[in-house]
Amino acid sequence: QVQLLESGGGLVQAAGSLRLSCAASARTFSTFAMGWFRQSPGKERELVAAISWRGSSTNYADSVKGRFTISRDNRKNTVYLQMNSLKPEDTAVYYCTADPNRVGVQMGEYWGQGTQVTVSS
Repeated sequence: QVQLLESGGGLVQAAGSLRLSCAASARTFSTFAMGWFRQSPGKERELVAAISWRGSSTNYADSVKGRFTISRDNRKNTVYLQMNSLKPEDTAVYYCTADPNRVGVQMGEYWGQGTQVTVSS
């Protein structure tokens, strides 16, 4: 069982920045691909960004390319999502996920509780 704890959400003005963190309990953190999804009211959960097991490969939703950066520190069992140039449409609950086998839209073996990000215009 892997426990994931997100932090760093909050209220920010448009064009501002936030950094989300997700700390994982797994001792074998480096064997998990990690990702960030988001969900806003009335919409399906969507992949925001994902990173491979050792961080050599990343992918992003088109809507966040050039603005968001996913990274991981395997020594700290933590994955990050740096969000710059935030827009009101980025408002959502952001979820961290870990998966030992898949990376991308199909991933989702373990989930965190989510952290709210609200971007005001």
